[in-house]
Amino acid sequence: MRIAIGIATRGRAAILGEVLAELRRQTRAPDRVIICHVTPDDVTGLAERFPVVEFIPSPAGLPRQRNAILDAATDCDAVLFLDDDFLPAPDYLAVTERVLDLHPDCVVTTGTVIADGAKGPGIEVPEGRAILADDRYDGDALAVQAHFNGYGCNMAFRLAPLREHGIRVDEQLPLYAWYEDIDVTRALGRHGSILRLAGARGVHLGSKSGRVAGNRLGYSQVANPIYLARKGTFPWSHAIPSAARHIAMNALRSFAPEPHVDRFGRLKGNLVALWDLLRGRAHPMRIMEL
Repeated sequence: MRIAIGIATRGRAAILGEVLAELRRQTRAPDRVIICHVTPDDVTGLAERFPVVEFIPSPAGLPRQRNAILDAATDCDAVLFLDDDFLPAPDYLAVTERVLDLHPDCVVTTGTVIADGAKGPGIEVPEGRAILADDRYDGDALAVQAHFNGYGCNMAFRLAPLREHGIRVDEQLPLYAWYEDIDVTRALGRHGSILRLAGARGVHLGSKSGRVAGNRLGYSQVANPIYLARKGTFPWSHAIPSAARHIAMNALRSFAPEPHVDRFGRLKGNLVALWDLLRGRAHPMRIMEL
């Protein structure tokens, strides 16, 4: 099996360099490492440090960048997508390959995130490495569990069914592309199983640099789940509670917001999306006008 690691990046050259350094520790080396960037500044100095890594440009937007990686990986059987701030354990890729071998019906894998800075103020690189070093998982490294979707910071796709059914990452979900991982993995999951891997482990730093403005993210928190429900990749029973939960959280926490979260901006975006829904104008691409 030929496996590529694909990373879409924007504005995080220093952190990306740390991630690429971690990839050198994989016990099963990737056959290709493909970095998709928007501007040369996104990868400043990295080509010299990592000569075997491939760097390809793309227009801005996570879906566009991930599709560019898929288009480049024509000689591979699977692509492992990692965020540019995800530190994988040394055996992450080896476990992923073994599970794909053992479960030929599996079309998507997603690993176990042992610490997720996206749910808080973020994790610095030294702390992330320390968390990885201290992780002592002693269960079955190949244990799997059926899962609803792949988590975008670490998910692998088997490429044969993706190509056969013409599945793409939806470019109507622009920029940070809230829930693009749910959309594409649920679409691919119609043709096989989605598995969460106990032994493929890592730390998501959750870096706050390079994120979209709060009002744009808030709009996406409402508009994107509704858009995906209409597409059929996200059940209405999930979409409506998801949008409602984020509106309520942003409203309550806007009175005493966390330092790392623009709660007022997100709430403003939530309300604009609700108004657009009432007028029949809501669409993920509307954030480009905000």
